[in-house]
Amino acid sequence: MPPDPAPPPPRFLPGTLIARGVCRYLLSLDIVSVVEFVPARGLRLDILALGPEGEFWAIECKSGPADFRSDRKWQGYLPWADRFFWAVTPDFPLDLLPAQSGVILADGHGAGILRDAPRSALPPARRRALMQRFARHAALRAHAARDPDIASGAALDDPG
Repeated sequence: MPPDPAPPPPRFLPGTLIARGVCRYLLSLDIVSVVEFVPARGLRLDILALGPEGEFWAIECKSGPADFRSDRKWQGYLPWADRFFWAVTPDFPLDLLPAQSGVILADGHGAGILRDAPRSALPPARRRALMQRFARHAALRAHAARDPDIASGAALDDPG
């Protein structure tokens, strides 16, 4: 009798499911978002969201304590948003998360804000540059969805 075949890989990784739930929730608030956004070389935000009044939210998705503990760059994201959130599953140990940041509870279907994030206004020049980068990132992603044969990966990762 041949051995059982290996189970198929999961369709979505845990962090991807968290991001999907967060993005769905944000859209219900009229906040648009992009994933895997590079604000500067060496940084990659899980989600950068833009509210209707031009406010930027940075959101880092963590699938578990080990994922959180291995993140050494999160404080580098603070200068790139008006508000910073962690997005975690409901079973995540919340006492690990820094008190000076917001918390979003999420799964693959939706999310909700558990703790609001403090506001820290971006300087106008940075906001303008980030707005242009956000628009370009979103347009390149839309183009790649329409034409998957293009080589746009490098353009998406280039912080300008």
